Amino acid sequence: MAEHSCENCKFRAKYDANPQSLLGRIWRWHAGWCPGFKSYITSLDPVKKSEVAQRYNLKKYQ
Repeated sequence: MAEHSCENCKFRAKYDANPQSLLGRIWRWHAGWCPGFKSYITSLDPVKKSEVAQRYNLKKYQ
């Protein structure tokens, strides 16, 4: 399986630091439709997947 860089994404770190920042908001919008992020989140174990989905308010993965 291919490695996902989503765990170490600099844009994701911007969102984590300040969700209301411009780059943070762009990342959140992007995460909603990004095929790479979808692949990343569906590859996680159910507990971790639920935590990530809840943290980023991704209802379709909760």
